[in-house]
Order: sequence, then structure tokens, then C-alpha cells
Amino acid sequence: MFDQLKRMATLVTVVEQGSFGAAARALGTTTSAVSQQIRALEHTLGVALLARTTRQVSLTTAGASFHRECVAMVDAARRAEQALQVVKDAPSGELRVTAPAGFVAHLSQALAPVLLRYPALKLHVLAEDAMSDLVAQRIDLAVRFGRLPDSNWVARQVGTMPMVLCASPAYLARCGQPEHPDEPGTHELIALDTGGTPQHIALRWQGKGEVHRLAWPVRVSGNNQLWVQQMCEAGLGVALLSEWDVRDALASGRLQGVLPQWVAPSLDMHAVVHPRSARTPKVRVAIDALSKLVSGW
Repeated sequence: MFDQLKRMATLVTVVEQGSFGAAARALGTTTSAVSQQIRALEHTLGVALLARTTRQVSLTTAGASFHRECVAMVDAARRAEQALQVVKDAPSGELRVTAPAGFVAHLSQALAPVLLRYPALKLHVLAEDAMSDLVAQRIDLAVRFGRLPDSNWVARQVGTMPMVLCASPAYLARCGQPEHPDEPGTHELIALDTGGTPQHIALRWQGKGEVHRLAWPVRVSGNNQLWVQQMCEAGLGVALLSEWDVRDALASGRLQGVLPQWVAPSLDMHAVVHPRSARTPKVRVAIDALSKLVSGW
């Protein structure tokens, strides 16, 4: 039976391609092998299916009727294969993601539609600002910002996060609005400290020229970007914050820009994945969702 189905598919290919030679090339076989398949099919059915000339082949009357059913069979097989491929490509299982705590709200915007679309997909999020052990935590995808440590993991840049220097109106009323990074005075910083390299705030006038590093003392520090923003809104100092996170605070007046003509470097945003899982459907759709979200900002 399976041999007969193969011969029927060969007949469809011969008619589609217009000759035995073209069909052989399409099937990755020889012209003689195609000819043998058609002869065996005609022998089994006891009827000629193709009228052969030196240049082309055409269906006989019986062959045309039989060919219509063969086409339906081949189309059904192709649809079955496509349906199986859709199932194979659908994300499933548990997706384990880690991201800075301050980015989790944005992460939910990106991944909630993915979960609604793919009911077989589960999600576990580890929100932390420190660099976790990705292997020990069984992480599939890590969202990382800035410079990455050397690793055999695969990093794909999905966006760039602008950074802005901010303070609350109450703080600026108390301490004044600085006009230059080197200006001495009573200003204090609120710093993000994740236990790695200390945060240094480097500024350039309108993003060009000489780099000036803020030498103001750090009064308050923490390892959570959201907490740093909350302390900044409470009037405890100046903080370098993500423009994505402070849009509402700036629009509502809870925060104001500090040294607005002085630009801090943006942070590259990366999706970091293990080489073995980089091409899995669940990781692929998650990275695509993150890229789509960031591109809309």
C-alpha cells in the first residue's frame, strides 16, 4: 500500500513538472527511477495513465480521472505535514526568565500576550537585580542591561535603554538645580548597587565631547532600580534612572530632569540564552515579544 501511495505521489510530480526528467530533479532521484515508478503504477492498475512523446508527457483520459484523486491525496498529506509542523513549532513547557526587578512590569507587557496565545506554555519569572547563576536557576532566558561578562551563553541585543538624571521637585527646591557636573555643592546621589562594579555616572554635553563623572557623594544605595526611583521621588537625592521607568513620574511632575543638557550613555538590553535552548520555540517567541515591545518605545 505504501509503495502504491509513493507511486501516486510520483505521478502527481510528473504532471506538475511536465516531464520525467524534471520530476526526477524535483524528487532528487533519477529519470529511470521515476519511469519505473510510473510503469509499476500502470501495471498494478492495468491501465495507461500517461501518453509519452519524446518531449513531454500528458495524461490519458483514465489518467486524468485518477490524477485528480492523487492530487487530493498529496494535498491532504501536505496539509497533515503542515499541521504537524505548527504543533512542533508551538511553544510549550516551562519558560524560566530572569530580569531586573524594575523591568518585570515591562516583561509582563511583553509575555502576557504570548501566554494567552500559547496555552501549553508555562512561565516562571525570577526578578532580581544581582547577576544570578543562570545554570543553577535553570534559566532559559535572562534579560540583562549594559556590559555583559564573558560567557558561552548567546546574547542577542533587543534594544537600547536611555538613561536620565532625575530628582524630585522638593529636593531641587532644597538643594538647587545644578548647572554643571563639576559644580561643587550639597548634592547627593542615590546609587544602584548590585554588588558588582560600582555605578559611575558619566555625562557628556549634549552627548558629545569630554566625559565628566559626577563626584557627588552617595548617601543612599540599593540593589533594586524601583527602590532607587522611590527614594529619588521621596527627595533623598539625584539618581540615574531608566527613561522607560520614569516617563510617568516626569509627566506628572513627581520627578524632574537634572542637568538635562548633559547626556548619560544608554544601556544596551540583551536577551541572554543558553546555546542549547536558543532556537527552541518558547525562547524564540519570548525574544520576539521583547523585541516588539522595545521597538514600540
